Amino acid sequence: MRKICVVTATRAEYGLLKCLLDDIAQDKLLELQLVVTGSHLSPEFGLTVDQIQQDGVHIDKRVEILLSSDTPVGVSKSMGLAQISFAEVFDELNPDVILVLGDRYELIPIVSAANIARIPVAHLNGGELTEGAIDELIRHALTKLSQLHFTAMDEYTQRVIQMGEQPANVFTVGEVGLDNILRMELLSKYAFEASIETRLAKKTILFTYHPETTQTVEEVEHDFNQILAALSQLEESLIIFTKANADVGGRLINRMIDGYVAENGEKTIAFTSLGQLRYLSALQHVDVVMGNSSSGIVEAPSFKVATVNIGDRQKGRVQAASTVNVDVDTDAIIEALQHVFSTSFQESLSCVVNPYGQGDSSQRLVEVLKTVDLSTLKSKKFYDISF
Repeated sequence: MRKICVVTATRAEYGLLKCLLDDIAQDKLLELQLVVTGSHLSPEFGLTVDQIQQDGVHIDKRVEILLSSDTPVGVSKSMGLAQISFAEVFDELNPDVILVLGDRYELIPIVSAANIARIPVAHLNGGELTEGAIDELIRHALTKLSQLHFTAMDEYTQRVIQMGEQPANVFTVGEVGLDNILRMELLSKYAFEASIETRLAKKTILFTYHPETTQTVEEVEHDFNQILAALSQLEESLIIFTKANADVGGRLINRMIDGYVAENGEKTIAFTSLGQLRYLSALQHVDVVMGNSSSGIVEAPSFKVATVNIGDRQKGRVQAASTVNVDVDTDAIIEALQHVFSTSFQESLSCVVNPYGQGDSSQRLVEVLKTVDLSTLKSKKFYDISF
């Protein structure tokens, strides 16, 4: 059996990987090795390793790397700890392939340790752009540190090849996270309301905002105050906050959310993590997705729900017609909300098509993992494009 070691460090990443993990585990020719690390193991960020256990997914290793500081120094030290720790994990598990998704900073030392150990790396979601975050640099660095690539669409495949990756090792499979929508039995409106112990309002907003990691903490605080000022103008509304991740400035945003909810408890509710089932169910029942999470770009269009995307964190991603981009400015955000709540915009949502596919990506990916000749991945040759 071919051993596929999947690493997950955040709630969002695990949610996207869930169907793929199931498919790898159920395939007779593959053996799943799951390593859980990062904010999954932190009570402060919801201890989301518990959700993985509740899902019945076997965890092979838990690796503590997250420090109590989200300063640049603290993040860099976490990365150093990850390199040391994962070198030992890979030596013990001896996988045939390491599989990672996305653009998180902790993945750089993890895949570096895999490369030093001469273990091929499969990278999901390469070739995408997120110009408002340091993740933009990390994603492309991960592409160059990987030997096998699975992208969400042809445009991203071409960008990976443009970076010198061999076309034979780049596969367009769609967005694996959309498989959850097809396979999960989502909660009814009544069941969702019961799960959050709150009735939905005339205007219900699902809000997730992460720091733009190209900014200073002071800039993050200024921008989030602009956003909260806009939210304060809403009437007949419920704002469901899901808190920020463990980036620089994430803890500051979470403290500001707590303070805002304490002052506006009649129209707000906050969760460290909703979990995948409740989050996708929320997309089915809310009126607007708001913030700068990739879920507003990738998953929300499948539910034909409007997205107000704030700032530059997702700048450069392919977007559906349901997404409205707005600068971090109170008046501009209020105007954007008025636009997406308008009758004409709401009626237009019925025609929205998700450019990231319709799901069923995991099985295509699994077929490649089973059949690819791993011996060809032991070394890399730069692919030159002829002009």
